[in-house]
Amino acid sequence: MRLLRFIMIKNKIILCLVVLISTITLAQTADVTSGLTVDIIPYTDDGNQVFLNTLLRNLKSGDTLKLKPGFYTGPAHLTVSGVVLDGGGKVTISGMGNESILYVEADSVTVQNIHFTHTGDSHDKLDAAIKVIEANHVKIRNNLIEESLFGVDLFKSNYCVVEHNTISSLLSKSLALKGDAIRLWYSTNCSIRNNYWHNVRDMVVWYSSDNTFEFNKGVGNRYSIHFMYAHNNRIHKNSFFNNSVGVFLMYSEKTILTENLIQGSVGSTGMCLGLKETSSNQILNNRFLYSAYGIHFDVSPFVPEKINTVVGNEIAFCNVGLLFHSDLEGNLIKENILHDNLTQAFTRGSTANRNQFIGDYWSDYQGFDKNHDNVGDIPYKLYSYSEHLWNFDKDIKFFYGAPILEVLDFLERLAPFSSPKFVLEDKNPMYKWQRDKSTKSQSHGQK
Repeated sequence: MRLLRFIMIKNKIILCLVVLISTITLAQTADVTSGLTVDIIPYTDDGNQVFLNTLLRNLKSGDTLKLKPGFYTGPAHLTVSGVVLDGGGKVTISGMGNESILYVEADSVTVQNIHFTHTGDSHDKLDAAIKVIEANHVKIRNNLIEESLFGVDLFKSNYCVVEHNTISSLLSKSLALKGDAIRLWYSTNCSIRNNYWHNVRDMVVWYSSDNTFEFNKGVGNRYSIHFMYAHNNRIHKNSFFNNSVGVFLMYSEKTILTENLIQGSVGSTGMCLGLKETSSNQILNNRFLYSAYGIHFDVSPFVPEKINTVVGNEIAFCNVGLLFHSDLEGNLIKENILHDNLTQAFTRGSTANRNQFIGDYWSDYQGFDKNHDNVGDIPYKLYSYSEHLWNFDKDIKFFYGAPILEVLDFLERLAPFSSPKFVLEDKNPMYKWQRDKSTKSQSHGQK
């Protein structure tokens, strides 16, 4: 009897505590409607998570919603302009593997300090951690996005800022089936800066102009940035490592690419920079290192009179420094540093010499500088000897860099069995590369 009475008293005490805590929780949650800065408790007393969307319905313009630490679920819709959603760095919002997590559909919204995870995996629906839909002046800051098919999707949204976010895709997917870290679609005048994306498919900029990308880092992706029909964009001081392609410009014009480091583009066709039918670009003072190809010119410039300016770049430790897919004219290649590449330049066309090569440094130059003006006394001329063998049989490229091809190359130069292919001529090559001086100090004017 005593034991039974003790159990009944204990249950009454527990019931009273539950009622008391529930009353406090409901009172705090009700503060959301006040329009002021509020705190939200993420769990109810029955252990269920809070649906984020229920907390956003009563927001008014100018509100700041500070979420208390805990676990929330989407999908949720921000449809009121001028609000701030702040997780304080201790909030997780999950899509529970169903669809996109947060839809931003109003101007001047800020989303910051939140951990987003577990979107759906539909490429058709573009499941993303944050989808900004026809909203301007949106700020996405200091968020951790992981296990999300797409990270941030900007759709017809202008003057947005995406900064200091760390983004990765679904780990269970192969690289080609992952989503994009950040996607710009018909979005202009946006600033993408100081973000880190890794293990994603691409970062894409399509039909989007006048955007700035700076101080970002991309590691282990397919395309670190892929531009298509996107004009007048600025790419400055980014670092891209171990991607299949660093930056790819396709059908895009007037891009300015400055002071970026692109290194270790992996695979037999990995490239630091790809130019596909693109014109009027400025490629200045970048470093393209340790890749299959430094710069790949594919029908570029597409409009011959709209030249591509390639000045002051270091292209080194690549299989091929400059690869020309055709013999189109219109690239100004000036004062670049090409050293320690297996092949400095190669063309799949008849020649690359329809482009202008002025004052570049070629580490295999075999001339002199008698008057010490740092200009070679004789032109630098590049011929293709054994390298052009794989034009006839692509399987020969398997032996690229092997001793047998080195011997064959030496014999071809010593006593040619056939006429070598003439690749290019630099009439005033740089004689000595002063490593202690930054290449950006070199003149960018055209002679």
